[in-house]
Amino acid sequence: MQQQYESYKDLADSLKSASALLNLECKSQLYQDIITICNHLVNPSFRIAVFGPFNHGKSTLLNAMLGNRTLPIDLIPTTGAAITVKYGSDVRTRIMLLNGTEISRSGTEVLQQFAILDGNRQMQKDVASVEVFCPHPFLETGVELLDLPGTNDRDEQDNLVREQLLSADLVIQLLDARKLMTLGERENLRDWLLDRGIKTVIFVANFMNLLEPDEQKQVQNRLRFVAESFRAELPPGFSNLYRVDALLALRARLKGDVAAANSSGLAAFETALQNIVGILQPNRGSVRLPRVEAIASQIQFSLKAKIDPIAIEIKSFDDKQNSKIEIKQKAANLIYKGFATSVGELRDWLALPKLLTKYQAGAAVALAENNFKAWQTNTLKKDLTQLQFAVVKWLYQAYEFFQEERSQDLLIPFPSEPQVILPSKPSNTDDLSEPGSIAVGGGIGWLLGGPVGAGVVGSISYLLNKNIQTQDEQLAKESYHQEVAKLCISAVEDYLSGFSSQGLAILAEYEQKYEKVICFEFSQELLKITNRRENLQQLQNGFNQLLRELEKVKIISNHQPYKELPKYTNTNRKYSPQPKRVKTSPQKDPGVKQQQENTAKNSETRVKSVSPRPEEVEAKFRDWELNEEIARMKAEMRSPGSQTGKHQNVTQSNKAPNQPKTQTENDKITRAYSILGLQANASLAEVKLAYRTLVKKWHPDLFVNQPQLLKQAQEKMHLLNEAYTILSEK
Repeated sequence: MQQQYESYKDLADSLKSASALLNLECKSQLYQDIITICNHLVNPSFRIAVFGPFNHGKSTLLNAMLGNRTLPIDLIPTTGAAITVKYGSDVRTRIMLLNGTEISRSGTEVLQQFAILDGNRQMQKDVASVEVFCPHPFLETGVELLDLPGTNDRDEQDNLVREQLLSADLVIQLLDARKLMTLGERENLRDWLLDRGIKTVIFVANFMNLLEPDEQKQVQNRLRFVAESFRAELPPGFSNLYRVDALLALRARLKGDVAAANSSGLAAFETALQNIVGILQPNRGSVRLPRVEAIASQIQFSLKAKIDPIAIEIKSFDDKQNSKIEIKQKAANLIYKGFATSVGELRDWLALPKLLTKYQAGAAVALAENNFKAWQTNTLKKDLTQLQFAVVKWLYQAYEFFQEERSQDLLIPFPSEPQVILPSKPSNTDDLSEPGSIAVGGGIGWLLGGPVGAGVVGSISYLLNKNIQTQDEQLAKESYHQEVAKLCISAVEDYLSGFSSQGLAILAEYEQKYEKVICFEFSQELLKITNRRENLQQLQNGFNQLLRELEKVKIISNHQPYKELPKYTNTNRKYSPQPKRVKTSPQKDPGVKQQQENTAKNSETRVKSVSPRPEEVEAKFRDWELNEEIARMKAEMRSPGSQTGKHQNVTQSNKAPNQPKTQTENDKITRAYSILGLQANASLAEVKLAYRTLVKKWHPDLFVNQPQLLKQAQEKMHLLNEAYTILSEK
């Protein structure tokens, strides 16, 4: 029993907490019902309420049951308050006023002052509760009797009765046999009892003695129909319809006339009532919980009416914010991908073995020809500038997109121009025994500051294309041209080595700065939204707590609990892509010298055009795709709620509806599909895919050294571009 009491107490607390979330007016009907049912849940007494319209004899019936004129009786409506009759060792009355004053008197005379209607048939407005204590054995079992004001008289009285019925475990509805079940009584039966889960109801017909015998039979049949149509939840074997002539019963009790009391129907009714109470009283929960269920259902619907709009509002806000964040994250990842790729390409280019392979021969020749500065500007600087820009442009993109810290330019300086100190000129200047060593004529000195003949240039090419490490025994026999060429080669190697080490160090330092540029901050949400989020959390917690407490007492709800809201942290946070581990270029090893000598380019290759490799074209195309994707995301950022398709071109979404096309335009479109190898009406995504595939196949850069194919590729690219433009704008 103690465990059940604790469960009911927790349920009552949960009902009150939920009602507080609804901010109900204290005078509202739902608020009053909640307070009433919560107080009744933890009330250990079994309450029986007598209910019916005024002048139906409610107080008379209760006085007959108590055997005394305890309650006010008159021919006009008198009961102006809900009078609770409890057990007491003597008859006394206790009245609580709204201001907290307690009035306690022996007997019941004080009821005439506080518990009856005034001259204007108004209830006393300062009375909070009225209690009468009687030494009756039925009350001593823990039963309380509740005498309610008559209904169908004043709205104020009806509201009080409706409220108090929730606190009754058993309702005795008194009927007037002379005007059986009026429209008002039927409405009260439906609205005040049935719809609120109050089904432990007994009908008692009064004034049957005032009817003729034939009328009594007719009324009895009608009463039986009313009782049978109302499915009262009483213990099996007990009727929900009784006849009691209340005034005759009271007179018989006051006179001690047992036979008259029996003939009035009072004895049979009291016997049935005591047996019904004896069965229902030990399990009061089964009586009270249906009323709780009805009230809880109202609370749940009211809470849902507040929760759902707020949840929709917050979800809409979160969807928009998440859409923006998703776009920014995707953009940051794309930009970082392009940045990391470009850094990797520059790092790979700066690796000393690559520099020596690609540039050592040309640089040594330029040095020998006194043309190093021009070579540095036109060749090395040109390539470096292109690679540097490829790195920095991604940080420019990031700044434009995220407006975070502006990036600095990547500047890799060149070392000082290499210097060569010439050896002494040999006495025999006619030695032309080595391949490519041609004597310089004209009597011009062997100074790098002046013209140098083809002998040194040829020797550079020769030395870089043969394995001189296997020729140690011939070093003494090398020509002067070869000796000078070796000095040029060595000087350029030192130059490129310094350039490589310094460039890699600067690039590594520069790479660390991306985190301040390729990033964005999660902005704090508006205080209004934060407050709404907290309000939603409170409402959902209250709703779920009420569901849990209802389940504990076996009340099954039609509602499902709300899922727990994810924890939200409204603090400044930054997002920056996580770097992937990039393989660093290997350091120069002892075999570099051998490699550079075996793979050096012939000096004649300086004037030839070099065809780009397919992977270089693929890299260019990848950059184009990344730029296009970032441009699309920028457009989405400006209108994150737009419903454009995943692959739909941004400019198309803002176009006016298509106008009817001419036959010429339709022919162009058909031809464009044919050029791209597509079926008519292919999607824009299919158009893009076909265009990309064909561009990678026919890019003119792939055919630089094939003039015939180059011209064909240029014509093909013209057609592809034209077709793509037509189909992307149709």
